[in-house]
Amino acid sequence: MKRHLHLNLFVMGRGHHESAWRHPLATRTSLTSFEHYQQLALLAEKGLLDSIFFADILAFGGTGKQAPSTQLEPLTLMAALSSVTRHIGLVGTASTSYTEPFNLARQFASLDHLSKGRVGWNIVTSWAKDAEANFGHDQQPKHADRYAKAFEFMEVVTALWDSWADDAVLDDVAAGVYMEPSRVRAIHHRGELLRVQGPLNIPASPQRHPVLFQAGSSTDGQRFAARYAEAVFTAHPHIESAQAFYQSLKQQVVAAGRTAHSVKVLPGLSAVVADSDANAQRILTELNELTAIETGLAHLSNRFGGYDFSGLELDRTLSLDDFPDPDLVQAAKSRAGVITDMVKAQRLTLRQLLTALAGARGHFALAGSPERIADTMQHWFENGAADGFNLMPPILPAMLDTFIEHVIPILQRRGLFRHAYHEGTLRERYGLQRPESRYFAGISRSLSGA
Repeated sequence: MKRHLHLNLFVMGRGHHESAWRHPLATRTSLTSFEHYQQLALLAEKGLLDSIFFADILAFGGTGKQAPSTQLEPLTLMAALSSVTRHIGLVGTASTSYTEPFNLARQFASLDHLSKGRVGWNIVTSWAKDAEANFGHDQQPKHADRYAKAFEFMEVVTALWDSWADDAVLDDVAAGVYMEPSRVRAIHHRGELLRVQGPLNIPASPQRHPVLFQAGSSTDGQRFAARYAEAVFTAHPHIESAQAFYQSLKQQVVAAGRTAHSVKVLPGLSAVVADSDANAQRILTELNELTAIETGLAHLSNRFGGYDFSGLELDRTLSLDDFPDPDLVQAAKSRAGVITDMVKAQRLTLRQLLTALAGARGHFALAGSPERIADTMQHWFENGAADGFNLMPPILPAMLDTFIEHVIPILQRRGLFRHAYHEGTLRERYGLQRPESRYFAGISRSLSGA
């Protein structure tokens, strides 16, 4: 069977460029309006995309007056979108550091039922500074401690999703029997950090487990992905680093006892698309000219756990001495590494670095004609760098609309992307198996119900 690209839409505000909200091509619809997200979801569904993804931050994270910093809570939004879409997958972020596993397992099971099996969970450990203060903690847990909890958290939530057999609900009106209690099992989890009795109080959903997405690329993040993730969002500004990550992660997945194709690697792609390379570059220049230094400095500081870069000269070539050691960063460790690698390889000034990060925060950014965008995607896909892409349009909805109208048909003509949806769950679209219950695998209830 021919391998096809997987394409996920990453929705962020009015676009992924930090000045998108000011550009005339951007929507003026309120970012707290359901109509904004409904329009994007339906547009993505028109383009036959696999899924649409909503990030989340558990703190204000504001950068002042220069950029929007508000967003709706993802799971609530996904529930609403499930009622106005039919095919598109709905992927939402939730934290293992600041969420109770029973409640999270219940929420995703409910969403999977409501959407008829179209839900994914982007698993995060929450790197944002100040999140801890919103949940009664005095300080942010260390990076390694956050991942230690995440590993145990996953054991609990997957056990809860497995606590119902598929045939537990009988709904036999004539016999007066709604369910078979022996087909539901408490999990009795007593771990180092979590204690959960179970079972879940909602039956097994169409996918049993939501599709498990993850975005951490640190050593701990890759180890976690190799064990649990089914799709990985990752940031690479060049194909060479994307290829190295792809190969490394696939090897770790196999070492963990899984098949390499059981995890899809989706690098971020922020593409300014126009009818010509020149016009695409013009739009990118317009966006860059609308950026604010203060906003860029605040975003850079957040990636390094609050480190103050404001004392650096804007037009002096940076050195690694101007940055904290990424290995010691307790916030976004992998993204901090991407940024310092860019500085080392490209000998950037602070102004140049802020401009580069304004477009895609360290992800792969490109400006060009539809043919150039399609050529680049095909090159990454066919040369061991990607199983697909996490699409990050710089301006919404304009760049998404242009991508769907002009890039998707090129990919289809080349046999790289579907021409129609097929009925099924999000798991099936990503070529993933539905998990069996760890408690009831291979054990079926007899016809007599005994």
